[in-house]
Amino acid sequence: MTPKIVLLLGAFLCLSAHAKVKNILLIVSDDLKADALGCYGNQVAQTPNIDALAEVGTLFENAYCQGTVCRPSRASFMRGRYRGEREITWGEHFQKNGYSSTRVGKIFHMRVPGDIIPGTDGDDVPECWSAKYNMPGKEAHTPGNYACLNLNKFTTELAGRQSTKMPYRMFVTVDYVGNGSDQPDWKAATKSIELLQSFKKDDQPFFLATGFVRPHYPNVAPEQYFARYPFSQMKLPFVPNGDWDDMPKAGISSSNSKKYGIDKFPDNQKRMWAGYLATVTFMDEQVGRILKTLKELGLDNDTAVFFTSDHGYLLGEHHFWQKGNLREEVTRVPLIMKVPGQKPAKNSSIVELVDMFPTACDLTGLPIPKSVQGTSLLPILENPKASVKKTAFSFAGGGISMRTPNWSYMRYKDGSEELYDMKKDPKQFKNLAKISAFKTELQTQRRLYEKRIKAL
Repeated sequence: MTPKIVLLLGAFLCLSAHAKVKNILLIVSDDLKADALGCYGNQVAQTPNIDALAEVGTLFENAYCQGTVCRPSRASFMRGRYRGEREITWGEHFQKNGYSSTRVGKIFHMRVPGDIIPGTDGDDVPECWSAKYNMPGKEAHTPGNYACLNLNKFTTELAGRQSTKMPYRMFVTVDYVGNGSDQPDWKAATKSIELLQSFKKDDQPFFLATGFVRPHYPNVAPEQYFARYPFSQMKLPFVPNGDWDDMPKAGISSSNSKKYGIDKFPDNQKRMWAGYLATVTFMDEQVGRILKTLKELGLDNDTAVFFTSDHGYLLGEHHFWQKGNLREEVTRVPLIMKVPGQKPAKNSSIVELVDMFPTACDLTGLPIPKSVQGTSLLPILENPKASVKKTAFSFAGGGISMRTPNWSYMRYKDGSEELYDMKKDPKQFKNLAKISAFKTELQTQRRLYEKRIKAL
């Protein structure tokens, strides 16, 4: 039997094993770093619902986004392409094959808080959806205890708060008295539950994409979620002295502690972690509400669930904040897939967010559009020891990173480079690109990079 026949037979058997998959539920968090979840090793974060999903599904330990900010990442994974532009979207393809396609909340890019406050569409692609629902909220203008942590400002006054297009909006937290029902993510979960109930009655195959906005700034949640994370108990990331010394200028984030002045307030850096994790926990509860309904309705028996984020986030690692660069904390994302009938598993191979669209096609028996550049993860869902690719690409305005099982290679527009041994140096503290002992490895990564770039 030839290798090609074996491969085709394997694909057929995989598809047969998942013939029960009728529907797809895609849940997307916003700015969620993988290591902010219990199932990815965080010992402080309280994320029982996402952890429970990981316990019954496949957790991908090394999943990478392609865009490192919201807009390009979402355009990418919704088209299954490294740089998505005008190609067919996930929802369009499923509609053409008899599915309803429904968006709740943020899937394509929406400015947070800019599009959330007025409830506008942002960069949505209307053709992707047979129905869509926006989830407005007051965001930083929510009455309660407001803080702008880089300015060390604390107040309950509504006037003068950092909000849409303001320079320090990313350092805002708000805790308040309430149950959370006024928040966009609570509303998104509630609408998703209503839709699942209607889908159960209609019996039409569905693609439901629910997008949460937390833990994207501003970090807004009821006070009881903040109470779970006393800031004094938060531990800041270790940053060695001279950490930037071997980084090329292009690799040093402009969103850093010194530029924004939060280096003067170590306790406020801890408050940033507390606010971030508080909103992660709030978002996790909304995920739980949806999954509970899915199970109560019996839809979990024929629905595949995907959970992910558009990209990760920096909270003081390397003294950097936010996203938009090529650090591991930004490019690595959570990815969990729960498929009816599968056994729980973890996979450590390299995968990418562009792989979700073709995986959904394979699971439901739909053809994969020719424009899709991702690779179906169905072989891994069948065999957690399998691997479908050896590299992952991530893009930032100033460069491209290539992640392999052992190495992280970054190349910037000015030709400067970074190379990290991810087995020995997972926090990326020692840039090996200029060390002569690693010249051969650097050349290997360059050749691999150039070969993969040409293939895109």
